[in-house]
Amino acid sequence: VLEYLPANERIIQDILEEYGVPAIMLGNTEKEKQVVIRHRDKIEFDVSTLTLLTWWEASSDRLEEEQMNPVAAKELARHHNHPGLRYQLTFQPGAIPSKILLQTNKPKVAIIREEGSNGDREMTSAFFWAGFEPWDITMTDILEERISLDQFRGVVFVGGFSYADVLDPAKGWAGIIRFNSKLREMFDRFFERQDTFSLGICNGCQLMAFLGIIPWQGIPEREQPRFIQNSSERFESHWGMVRISESPSIMLKGMAGSILGIWSAHGGGRLHCPNPEILSTARRQGLTPIAYVDGEGTPTEKYRFNPNGSPLGITAFCSPDGRHLAMMPHPERSFLLWQWPWIPEEWKSEKWKFHVGDYLLWASPWLKLFQNAREWCDHQV
Repeated sequence: VLEYLPANERIIQDILEEYGVPAIMLGNTEKEKQVVIRHRDKIEFDVSTLTLLTWWEASSDRLEEEQMNPVAAKELARHHNHPGLRYQLTFQPGAIPSKILLQTNKPKVAIIREEGSNGDREMTSAFFWAGFEPWDITMTDILEERISLDQFRGVVFVGGFSYADVLDPAKGWAGIIRFNSKLREMFDRFFERQDTFSLGICNGCQLMAFLGIIPWQGIPEREQPRFIQNSSERFESHWGMVRISESPSIMLKGMAGSILGIWSAHGGGRLHCPNPEILSTARRQGLTPIAYVDGEGTPTEKYRFNPNGSPLGITAFCSPDGRHLAMMPHPERSFLLWQWPWIPEEWKSEKWKFHVGDYLLWASPWLKLFQNAREWCDHQV
C-alpha cells in the first residue's frame, strides 16, 4: 500500500507502468480519524481508527499483562490514542565547521567501556564529528596503567550492561573504581580538575550515580540518588520524547525549551531518591535538565511515554558547575537524522547537512550536545 500526495500521482503511475506493476486506487486519506468503505454508494464499513487500533492491539495488550507489570500494561493500553511525536526546537542545528574537524590538535576525550558495555562506537562517532579526538579505552587499560586520564579533557562512560548488571545496574563497574585506591585516586583527580567534563549515558549514568558525581559530590551513601529497575519490570527499547530545561550543564547550553526525540534502551532507568529533599534541592537548582514528556510535551510518569517510571519524568542529572552530565537515554544514537524513525518535513533542510571529504552527514539537534562540549573546551584553553 502506497500513500502519496495527489501532486505525485502521475509520477508514481508512470514508474509502476514502466516496470509492469499493476495497481488500483484503494481510496483517499482523510483528516477525520475514521475508516469508511463504500460499495456502489452504500457505506459498508464506518469505524473510527481508534476503535480499529483497540481491536488490533487487544490480544497483544492481554499478553503484555502476563509478561510485565500488569499495571504498566493496562496503562499502555489506555494510551494507544495519543497525539504522536511533536518536536520543538529552540535553536538552529547545524554542522561543525570543516576547519575544526580537520585540525590536528583536538581536545582528547576518553570513551571508557567495561566488560558488557556497548554503544562505544556510536559515542566515538558523535564526539569525532563534533571535533574531538576520541580514544577507545577499557578499564583494564587504566587499571594496568597503560594510559592515564591526566591527558584527557573529557571522560565518557558508555551504555550497556557491565558485568551483565548481575549486582544491579553498573554496581559491579562502580565497585571496580571505588574499591581500588589507585583507580579511585585517578578518577577523583580528573573530576576535581576545572578544565574537564564528563558524560555518562545509560549504564554510564547509573555508574556516575554510584560514584557520587551527580547531582553533587558529598551526598551520604544511603541518600545517594540512583537508578533501579523500570516500573514495567522489563527491558525497554523505546523512541520517545524528552524536554530539555534550563540548567548549568555545559553540554546542554542553548538547548533549553526544546522537545526532541531520543532512543532509550535500559532495564534499570527508574530514578530512586532515598531522601526526597535531595531531589527537591536538585530541581530548585536546575540540576534535573531532561525529562520524558507525553504527546502534549508535559513531563510525565505515564508508561510508555516514560519507559521507566522515573518521578516527574526525570531522566538526567548535571552537576552544579555544569561540567558533569548523566542521562539515561542515548543522544549518541540520535545525533544524525537517519537515526531518527520520523522527522518533520521541514527538518529536511540543506542547512543541517555537512560535507567532510567524501562524507555527507545530516546533523540532528542532538549533535549540538557534543558541539557544546567542544566549544567549552576551546574556551577553557
